[in-house]
Amino acid sequence: MLNSFRFWRERGWTTISAADYAATWQRHGGSVATHPEIVARLAELAGIPVRYLGWPGADGLQAAVPCWGRELALSRSVLKKRRQRALFDLGNAEIILPAAPGSAAPLRQRARYLSPLCDERFAGLRRQSEELAMLREPEAWSKKFRYNQRREQRLFEDAGGRAVPMAELDSTEQARIYAELFEARWGFEVPGKERLAEVFALLREFMTGSLLMLGERPVAIQVLYRVEAPEWISVEYVNGGVDPASSDLSPGSVLTYLNTQAAWQDARALGKALRYSFGRADRDYKDRWCHRVTVFES
Repeated sequence: MLNSFRFWRERGWTTISAADYAATWQRHGGSVATHPEIVARLAELAGIPVRYLGWPGADGLQAAVPCWGRELALSRSVLKKRRQRALFDLGNAEIILPAAPGSAAPLRQRARYLSPLCDERFAGLRRQSEELAMLREPEAWSKKFRYNQRREQRLFEDAGGRAVPMAELDSTEQARIYAELFEARWGFEVPGKERLAEVFALLREFMTGSLLMLGERPVAIQVLYRVEAPEWISVEYVNGGVDPASSDLSPGSVLTYLNTQAAWQDARALGKALRYSFGRADRDYKDRWCHRVTVFES
């Protein structure tokens, strides 16, 4: 019976290798949560094999999907069923699956937060009730907003604050500082704390952005992952932590400004679009930085 369901779900698709999936991603693009290496490394960490499917066309694969059964690979619901919910965190990431424009491949795996780019490439998607918060272009911010961000940055620096690239810290330091500032901000332990350093080590090459120091004390950190597709840069802002004792200097806002400005400079220097996701549009502060984007599910 299970094989019959799988045959129905996968009709028209063909089993492909991890290398085929990676080549399709590099050809048609994707996002952080579908990047071949991120999928492979986190799936291995979870101990769940990935099955890759491809949608063939006249000039090669038109689309590809990494699967955990009838769910997309790295699915939170699969981890939850296996009691591994807190193993790693990618937030409510924007999902862009590799597919050629107009391929109209029928996506039959369960998936949420599918990008509008997927709606242009896959058939049968449904509009989701939630929306994603995607970073606005700097020119779309008001003059007052930009002035206030520069003023906050100047005041922070005048107080002895500085930005340190995340790449300058090893994974253990990143995990320790993130866990401490996350708990200080939210009042509870960061999910997956016991394996956080291991996850950060696995994804180290994809981590981007800076953290803020006030003297020798960390006061703000954000977990950001970046991948480069042929036509765009995908950045996922997973979560962050802030020292409440430094709230008068607005370190969270200063760090968001510095990290987003750096991302725009990076993307424009490469001549690519920037898809910088703040995850689900569920907090007022995100509306100050972002516009809301319709997403889809299958």
